[in-house]
Amino acid sequence: MIVGDGRSWTAEFRGYHGLGNGGAALEGGALGQIRPAPRRPARLRRASWVPGGRRGSAGRERGEIDEIDERRRRPRVIPHGAAAEQREDGMDLGLEGKSVLVTGGSKGIGRATAEAFAREGAGLIHLTARTAPQLDETARAIESAHGCTVQTWPLDLTDAAARDALIARTIDVDVLVNNAGAIPAGSMYAVDEAAWRRGWDLKVFGYVAMSRAFYRHMCERGHGVIVNDIGNAGENPDFDYVAGACGNASLMAFTRALGGRSLDHGVRVVGVNPGPVDTGRMETMLRKRADTDLGDEHRWRELLARFPGGRAATAREVGDLIAFCASERAAYLSGCIVTIDGGITARASVV
Repeated sequence: MIVGDGRSWTAEFRGYHGLGNGGAALEGGALGQIRPAPRRPARLRRASWVPGGRRGSAGRERGEIDEIDERRRRPRVIPHGAAAEQREDGMDLGLEGKSVLVTGGSKGIGRATAEAFAREGAGLIHLTARTAPQLDETARAIESAHGCTVQTWPLDLTDAAARDALIARTIDVDVLVNNAGAIPAGSMYAVDEAAWRRGWDLKVFGYVAMSRAFYRHMCERGHGVIVNDIGNAGENPDFDYVAGACGNASLMAFTRALGGRSLDHGVRVVGVNPGPVDTGRMETMLRKRADTDLGDEHRWRELLARFPGGRAATAREVGDLIAFCASERAAYLSGCIVTIDGGITARASVV
């Protein structure tokens, strides 16, 4: 794990892909220290037995071929729930050795996104958030579990100088995930101007500032992906979440405008719109809504019954979607928003 403090930026980060030398070297010492990342276990590929050492079915007995054909006709069982959690293999997303920057990466969707990239073989993951202890814990857990290199940058993205320094140090990443920001819930009268501006400064203008820098560089070199984690409130205007709904709607338009032309330069820009996600922030928002709708914030769990399937999304479900959107398997996905809310948006009615 490498640590940057958002102020001392004198060290040079070398060998950032974390490949071949078991990690990377850090010179100067101003940003902290790095320990060699554990080696990633070799991936095993299933080998097919072919009689006589040749490909194809030549040489097989008729009974063998019939048995193979029968197996192919059997319906596939798609794992879900606990079985899905245990299954770590599957589609190769082409993220092996990639470098990624995840803002707001210490917890919730940001941490789950970093873990998703790590499971898919990313070589270097940059994480930034305001709280250093949480960043450090997240970085240690990901490095230990997946053998990649994690660099942490504890800073406030509303601080233009710290943000520009971060951009300078991470400009060559393959993927940028804009995730930092929490616009406050409440009506136009409950959210005062100062709180409204603080929320937009971090999320709306923060996404724009990060995208402006990385988009230009990605277009110049001819490749890269920007994924904006936005939120389905942008599709569902809500009087009691007016600042968030307006901010998210603007980021949806921003994503579509940027991503509509980006592929001409080899770059993709995609938005992801989660609905309610089972994180600490969801509880905070539901408590406010329970106080408004039910007259008691302690009854917030009753509101879960309104969600599709009686639950919110998990952070891992959203993180996996973000990783897929950034992958080679989504190579023609750009200028669009992918909604993951269990069907909440689709339940809208005109009456």
